[in-house]
Order: sequence, then structure tokens, then C-alpha cells
Amino acid sequence: MNENLFSSFITPTMMGLPIVIAITMFPSIMFPSPSRLINNRLISIQQWLVQLTSKQMLSIHNQKGQTWALMLMSLILFIGSTNLLGLLPHSFTPTTQLSLNLGMAIPLWAGTVIIGFRHKTKASLAHFLPQGTPLPLIPMLVVIETISLFIQPMALAVRLTANITAGHLLIHLIGGATLALMSISTITAMVTFTILILLTILEFAVALIQAYVFTLLVSLYLHDNT
Repeated sequence: MNENLFSSFITPTMMGLPIVIAITMFPSIMFPSPSRLINNRLISIQQWLVQLTSKQMLSIHNQKGQTWALMLMSLILFIGSTNLLGLLPHSFTPTTQLSLNLGMAIPLWAGTVIIGFRHKTKASLAHFLPQGTPLPLIPMLVVIETISLFIQPMALAVRLTANITAGHLLIHLIGGATLALMSISTITAMVTFTILILLTILEFAVALIQAYVFTLLVSLYLHDNT
């Protein structure tokens, strides 16, 4: 119980060197490239899920937006697998680091905005000033819309960081309470252990949902600018 509550969020090191890059690259091992004529069940399920997700996510895009298909699928697979691996005991979740999430959100958001200004300049500029705005409100609305535009990548990163971090903290707290109650009240400890199991199942769902939400929002930003 003396363990620091936030120790699991500290970047791990080996011989004084951070190994977060190796941990970040590890999820790619979970999705091997098929090298056989007939795939096994695991790879078949993976391919089916990828095709289902890509078909649902890219159905709203035109031909120019569908060129981002590989990027969007790689993004959702990376975030989802990283979140799931972070639920293993004594593991590290890179998506709890705001710097990593900002490093994913800002380039993707900037890419969609640049595409919009390059190919749909008038439509992109029109977002800063809704039609029919009274003349005295024009300067204030332009400032508000500009701020809301630049807040989008921050909202993406903070949403992912907050949801994953909150789930890990709840599991840590309830797990510690279960261990402490084992010597006090067995019945109460069993109740908290049941809550811990249910919360862990919920966190599995949250890990996948947050990956889908992050990628879907990037997809919607791309749709607005293509």
C-alpha cells in the first residue's frame, strides 16, 4: 500500500535509458503480416475487424479522403492495442502520457487543416464566420472560431489521456482496497473484488472505444476538409 499511486505512469527505464520507444513499437508484433495461402483463425478475425471498421469509417469520405485509409486503420490499431496491453499487470501504457497523445493529435489535425485550406480555401475560411452574422459580432466570432479550431487537437489528446488514466487509477485504488480488506472482512473483500472484475471488463471496452473515438474524430476532421 505504500506504493506511489502514480508510479505506473512513470516512463520505464532500463540501465538509465528510457524504453518507451520499444514499448510503443511492441503492439506491431500483435498484427503479423499473413504469409500463408490460408490464414489461421486469429489473422482471419483481425482482417475481418479491420475491413468492418474501415468500411464503416470511410463510407462518408470521397475519393480524396479515402487515401487516408491506411493512416486511420494504423492509428486505431495502434491506440487500441496499446490500451489493451496497458491493462496487463506491471505494464506501461504509453497513451496515459499527454505528450504522446499530442504527438499523434497535432500532426493529424494539422494535416487535415492544411488539406482543407489547400483544396477548399473558401469553405475552410467560411467556417470562421457563419452566414448571417451581425456586423458587430464578426470580430468576436472570428476569434471564437479560431480558438475552437486550435483547441481540437488538445481536446483529442486530453480526452484519451484522461479516460485511460482514470480507469487505471480506479483499478489501482479498488485493487489496493481489496487487498487491505482481506484481513478485515472477507465478505466485503469479495464484494470489492467483484467490482474490480467488472471494472476491468469495463476498461477493456473503454480501451477499444477510446481508440475508435480518437480515430473517428480525426476522420470527421478530414471529412470536413476534403
